[in-house]
Amino acid sequence: MKRKRLPIGIQTFSEIREDDCYYVDKTQFAVELVRQGKYYFLSRPRRFGKSLFLDTLKELFEGNRALFTGLYAENNWDWSVRYPVIKISFGGGVLGSREDLIDSIDGQMLRYESGSGLQGIGFSIRRRFMNLIIALHEQTGKRVVVLVDEYDKPILDRIEDEAIALEIREGLKDLYSVIKEADAHIKFAFLTGVSKFSKVSLFSGLNNLQDITLDSRYSAICGYTEHDVDRVFGPELDGLDREAIRAWYNGYNWTGETVYNPFDLLLLFSTRQFRPYWFETGTPTFLTKLLMERKQFTPDLERIVAPETLLSTFDVGNIPVEALLFQTGYLTIASVRDILGLTQIVLRYPNLEVRTSLNRVLLAVLTGDPIQYGMHATKLYDLLLAGDFEGLRSLFHAFYASIPHQWYTGNTIAQYEGFYVSVFYSYFAALGLDIRTEESTNRGRIDMAVVFAGRVYLFEFKVVEETPEGKAIQQLRDKGYAEKYRALGFPIHLVGVEFSKVDRNIVGFDVDSV
Repeated sequence: MKRKRLPIGIQTFSEIREDDCYYVDKTQFAVELVRQGKYYFLSRPRRFGKSLFLDTLKELFEGNRALFTGLYAENNWDWSVRYPVIKISFGGGVLGSREDLIDSIDGQMLRYESGSGLQGIGFSIRRRFMNLIIALHEQTGKRVVVLVDEYDKPILDRIEDEAIALEIREGLKDLYSVIKEADAHIKFAFLTGVSKFSKVSLFSGLNNLQDITLDSRYSAICGYTEHDVDRVFGPELDGLDREAIRAWYNGYNWTGETVYNPFDLLLLFSTRQFRPYWFETGTPTFLTKLLMERKQFTPDLERIVAPETLLSTFDVGNIPVEALLFQTGYLTIASVRDILGLTQIVLRYPNLEVRTSLNRVLLAVLTGDPIQYGMHATKLYDLLLAGDFEGLRSLFHAFYASIPHQWYTGNTIAQYEGFYVSVFYSYFAALGLDIRTEESTNRGRIDMAVVFAGRVYLFEFKVVEETPEGKAIQQLRDKGYAEKYRALGFPIHLVGVEFSKVDRNIVGFDVDSV
């Protein structure tokens, strides 16, 4: 198999096909959606291929058969019929107000109006949209296909300014309600975005959408499966560690088949280096700010349990951390359990890229000094390799001493073990180490276990008033936590860490090697 052009950043289906780029065939999903229904909504994180899939639908309905040679749709689509398509996208630029939103919609409507001989000047956006749909139906004799890309981006761009975000939301709500009102003139409608706003707030006028976000049949509608990577990108795999590719970039799941992030893989194949490509394209400051404001206990990010309804409770002024992390792609589905009509979902990090990168960002925000964190991280790695416990004590003492005093103000978690475990955990997680938190044994739960470089480190944390009491190391001894790890055949180190409420730093750091 010969090597082809890597379609990095290309969202136009025709360009990918005409320039002989690598392409993972998603046309079977498109064909099945059209066969089975009419109105659809799909939420996926940024840079997952939503725009490309929407453009694929556009080319299908417009009947451009030559582009689908060799693909599933070539022999499974009625090419004798062509449909008029209205494609609206909010992917480009930042809209700062409702006026900007109207201007964007106006420009997109003008393109279709001029081609249809319509004069929409002076009418409201809602009326122009309705008139356009009806006119296209009457002129072609075929019902209209409506495709909306990044339907929620105008709101998300202004999510921190609640008043403006609400104004933009109402403008979009008015626009989208036309799709239901024009039902008799519409063949098919598909809306995509990152977030899933509650139906009451944004889709109250469009309550007939079928949400396929968590439909197991469409878990792989965007992204690359293991089979896709091996079958389509075989020529690019030579010289790369297949297990490392899987650990770094696979793991995203929406109740069905697990997928890789396309953006990551394409850049890996281009540069031949493992880097957090997707994460670096734009982790919103709003996300890290919200996590800090709500004093997120970072070890919980390894495993969050939430009802499905909570993951859909996303709206301006009401954004659960779980919903935000899931919808933006920083957490994904680990398992699903249905209990008497209640769907319970367990969330986890999708892969090593997200786990390490998110914890690095959180630590940088916490210390207020990314450079200092980077220096500490390198030292931590070297000290663990050397098994230097005195060095570890000094390092963490310096780290806690660097945390701004104001972070503690009003922070109740800082008075308990959870705060200190969060700091330790994020430090280790940012290095991509094998960490296990609150792991059960037959005698209790270990606060944190780390397996690295042929050693096992078992940590127990205690908060004391002012002076060390030795309770942390004593609990590790008394509970026999080391027994669970003896089968690994590695040296096991018990590390009891005690923090002073007064000094807000380490006052006890006891080590036993067993």
